[in-house]
Amino acid sequence: MIILFGVFLLTLLVITALAIVRSESLFAAVILTGIFSLLMAANFFLLDAADVALTEAAIGAGISTVLFLGALALTGERERGGSTNRLLALGVVTITTLIVIYATFDKPRLGDPEAPVQTHVAPWYLEKTPEFIDIPNAVTAVLGSFRGYDTLGEVFVVFTAAAGVLAILGRVRRVRRRDERAQTVEDARGGQSS
Repeated sequence: MIILFGVFLLTLLVITALAIVRSESLFAAVILTGIFSLLMAANFFLLDAADVALTEAAIGAGISTVLFLGALALTGERERGGSTNRLLALGVVTITTLIVIYATFDKPRLGDPEAPVQTHVAPWYLEKTPEFIDIPNAVTAVLGSFRGYDTLGEVFVVFTAAAGVLAILGRVRRVRRRDERAQTVEDARGGQSS
């Protein structure tokens, strides 16, 4: 049953991704992006990665959607016309893809017992986690306890980024209001002189 639900969620992910790409309304694209993040969080939860699911739900569906909506308030509702540099964009995407694929050649094979991650710290964490922390999921135990300060630092980074973006959006909005007031005063003076 879980496999069937997972396939259903993956199908919804593909449909949502296609809808995001095809959407001409920026508002609809932002909302669909939030839905995509919630579907990803559900997938992570099915894979027993509750910590990653909560992070995806909070950051991907929550904060990112709010920041995108804030940015959308400063722009138009519709996407501008197509770019004339499609070949340049295709070239950049192709080169980036090839670089990423080339970088994966140096990685150890999936499940390789001789990989550095399998021979160094992972065995200690898997052996000692039940003894030190009574949490059945080793990833959650590592993130919540052994790397608690690191996780707290990541929360502060996300908070600082959100506060910075909101400060920039607020400043742009204040400048826009000031310019609108100045234009209104100028229009009123122009109407009185004629």
